[in-house]
Amino acid sequence: MSEVISDASLRLAGNSNPQKNFPLFRMSPIALLLAFLIALLLLSGCAGSDGQKDDTDIWSEAKLYSEATDKLNEGDFAKCGKYFDKLEARFPFGPYSQQAQINAAYCYWKAQEQAQALVAIDRFIKLHQGSPNLDYAYYLKGLITFNDDLGWLGKFTGQDLSERDPKAAKEAFESFKTVVERFPNSKYAPDALDRMRYIVNSLAQADVLVARYYYQRGAYLASANRAQLVIRDYDRAPAVEEALYILYMSYQNLGMTELANDTARVFKLNFPDSEMLETGQTAKKERRWWQFWNK
Repeated sequence: MSEVISDASLRLAGNSNPQKNFPLFRMSPIALLLAFLIALLLLSGCAGSDGQKDDTDIWSEAKLYSEATDKLNEGDFAKCGKYFDKLEARFPFGPYSQQAQINAAYCYWKAQEQAQALVAIDRFIKLHQGSPNLDYAYYLKGLITFNDDLGWLGKFTGQDLSERDPKAAKEAFESFKTVVERFPNSKYAPDALDRMRYIVNSLAQADVLVARYYYQRGAYLASANRAQLVIRDYDRAPAVEEALYILYMSYQNLGMTELANDTARVFKLNFPDSEMLETGQTAKKERRWWQFWNK
């Protein structure tokens, strides 16, 4: 052992009077007892916010996986998500680690805890690019982001995906696209492709709603530009019919007669049986008796 001691160490070692630097030693016995009790209370408070012991701390890896799986099968998705999270955190290199991550994402998704579900599935995708379950991971991420459950209010009002923020729909589209392109033989690919079609149609309809909004307020140049965007980016979507009609009417109101005639010709070529150019009417969503606003 080296016998070289620094000056700082000598100064510390040379302080033979602990009471001089540590006021604790000057406290009365009662004050010391009170300080000790307060420390105990603080430590017990840090042990758990509800004051209860976490029984899972003593569970083995197999026990924790078994209990989490039971909660999953019972439909207790909030608890099974927490159990799988604990399993992955306590045994990150165990045989159940990968499955725990992807199961946690599924459980949180079913429990409608989207943020936690995305954290779990993104972690799985980042860490396990060689996993045989990678196709399902991207598919599940698409489902989590897709989030087509509009809740009771959305069902009551007849709202659909096109009337909500398209950002999440675009992110879901990219996840489903990854499944279709990277894993064309996956059993999840057909459903992913169907969801991609639905998202495209919804995004197109969302842009048509914007174009209609501009048109109704007399912003004809803005409505024409948004209608052109639909026609260019979603040429096979059903919403193209109304987009062409809005483009035609916008050109008419802007006094661009030649462009309006060209648009009318394209409209009739693509939708020969449509009466929208004459009537201006689109197919309406089924209206419930209480939906007085959906005329």
